[in-house]
Amino acid sequence: MKVLVTGGSGFLGKRLKSYRPNWVYVSSDDYDLTSKNQCARMYKDVEPDAVVHLAARVGGIKDNSEKQAEYFYQNTMINTNVIHEAYKHGVTRLLASLSTCSYPDTVDRYPFIEQDLFSGPPAATNFSYGFSKRMMHVQCKSYREQYGVNYSTFCPSNLYGPGDEMDSNKSHFVSAMIKKIHEAQPGSIVKFWGTGKPLRQQLYVDDLVAAIPWILNHHNSSSPIIVAPDQNLSIREMIKIFRSIIDKKVHIVFDGSLDGQYRKDGSNEKFKMMMPDVFKFTPFEEGIRRTYEWYKKKDSSNYGG
Repeated sequence: MKVLVTGGSGFLGKRLKSYRPNWVYVSSDDYDLTSKNQCARMYKDVEPDAVVHLAARVGGIKDNSEKQAEYFYQNTMINTNVIHEAYKHGVTRLLASLSTCSYPDTVDRYPFIEQDLFSGPPAATNFSYGFSKRMMHVQCKSYREQYGVNYSTFCPSNLYGPGDEMDSNKSHFVSAMIKKIHEAQPGSIVKFWGTGKPLRQQLYVDDLVAAIPWILNHHNSSSPIIVAPDQNLSIREMIKIFRSIIDKKVHIVFDGSLDGQYRKDGSNEKFKMMMPDVFKFTPFEEGIRRTYEWYKKKDSSNYGG
């Protein structure tokens, strides 16, 4: 089966390529997926049997909250074109990536389950991005029901790991934390946004990479499937774990400003039932250690160390 992966130069796409090099990976350097014509050309050039759709405009909480129009337009156009042109070009299998940001800001019970996707609006900081992802799920579901194609979605929690974006304005929390504390002088003050209280399920990227081929072959449903680890740690807890690993004496201060969604933990019960018993999520303590080892090598090579 010839598998096309969009978003091939992104964090997840590049990591997936190292494990599945025989798949075809494309990026914005190859095709502008916000363009219907370029998206159609991609399908004509590649002629895939299946698509793993990872392409998206993504960023950290600050970038996401300040550029809501850009996030909505670009993601909506990318998703609409990729899915519709896949159908037009005879692709019968498509697996698209949602985000837990698309789930409601609050729900009646936690962890939320797959069916809670439309039970309330997304968090204000991810409002446009969250709705663009919901629309993508609706499109997959409606094409499945009307046209009989096997289009489905999966929903990973927050990703981190080797190869992640380390730019402070665009990165997610774990990467920003590593960079800030690593670069801080011993005894200095390291500031973080918010209160440190929000809870997050941090998914090690290699866990998702291992799961995607299995999901592609076995998740044949109009319902999304949540991919998230059992651990649900606060920002403060994650900082404490990382500081204990690198043993750096710095003073952590929270500025009380942008906290984002308090919690968005999803149930992995459905995912665990589908996956083989041998699959295990990487504990945050181990994943952050591996990520930091990668970052240290990357940092030293940048500066000739």
